[in-house]
Amino acid sequence: MAEQHRQPIRVGILGMGAISQVVHLPILSEREDAHVIGVADVDRPKAETLAARFGVPKVFGGPELVFDKEVEAVVICTPNSLHEPLAVAALEAGKHVLVERPLALTPEGVERVLDAADSAGRCLAVAFNHRFRPDAGALASFVAAGELGDVRTVRGSSLTRMTPSLRSTWRQSAEQGGGVLMDLGVPMLDLAFWVAGYPSITRVSAVFRRGDDSVEDVASVFAVADSGTAFSVDVSWSSFADADRHHLRVMGTDGSGSMPPLEIHKQLRGRPADVTPRQPTPRGGENPFTNAYRRLLDRFVRGTLGGCHVPRPTEQVSLMRVAQAAYRSAKYEREIRIEEG
Repeated sequence: MAEQHRQPIRVGILGMGAISQVVHLPILSEREDAHVIGVADVDRPKAETLAARFGVPKVFGGPELVFDKEVEAVVICTPNSLHEPLAVAALEAGKHVLVERPLALTPEGVERVLDAADSAGRCLAVAFNHRFRPDAGALASFVAAGELGDVRTVRGSSLTRMTPSLRSTWRQSAEQGGGVLMDLGVPMLDLAFWVAGYPSITRVSAVFRRGDDSVEDVASVFAVADSGTAFSVDVSWSSFADADRHHLRVMGTDGSGSMPPLEIHKQLRGRPADVTPRQPTPRGGENPFTNAYRRLLDRFVRGTLGGCHVPRPTEQVSLMRVAQAAYRSAKYEREIRIEEG
């Protein structure tokens, strides 16, 4: 697709929030085949502090980073509402692009970004790190091979602890693409659909609870595929627990699987048997979240260097159709059929 690239690739990161500080900057900065040459944030002093910490030579106060001639790949970690326009601008400027989830707020927006990537002939990836967990990959492979039989239900949950907040952020702003469905629900829906082979979803029901802000802080989504597989996802920022809880369970006609921890059982000689494969141990005891991002960034960097061998995230159109339908269902308090638009 794109030309072969000499190393290292020069990367710019837009948005210096937590995900950049915890994942993108430290992981990319330690790679020999990637060189972070620029960071940008509307809070320029914060960007300058982080640039000094990680030895990044260029600092920008906004999206002008995407037009810098030295930058070859852009990682977009801004508020959700800016993902689409910044991704399109970066692609049109000839950059490879990695976007934090979601790729865009609407299915039409996703299609515009995909069109821009096709026109530019550049790599485009979305940071769904859950897909790069070894346990998720193992579970997906069992499903794809038909070892669990026909998948009947997939249930996922992503519940984070309630913590006191001194101020609202863009995640509490509907105009900036906030809300728990966009924050936790879209990644969990993507994981549930991906593990099941991304079937075509035909109908969606959702119930939201809105907190003190203008966005939902609890959301339950029920979706049904044309195959009859039922998906149920619950997400919340208001869990009362000693730790955040993230879980996925797949139920099939001949077996079941869940994670974390990974457990897979299937019928062998008429009896249920534990067939859970052994999982690799992350280096240095690294937590699964960071380790999955390391794998994701490895694929992106290697893809940009090796002729852009990064699969187009075309399934994101279907994902955002489901998210759009969930918002409509919660608003109108009824089931939404996807073909209704």
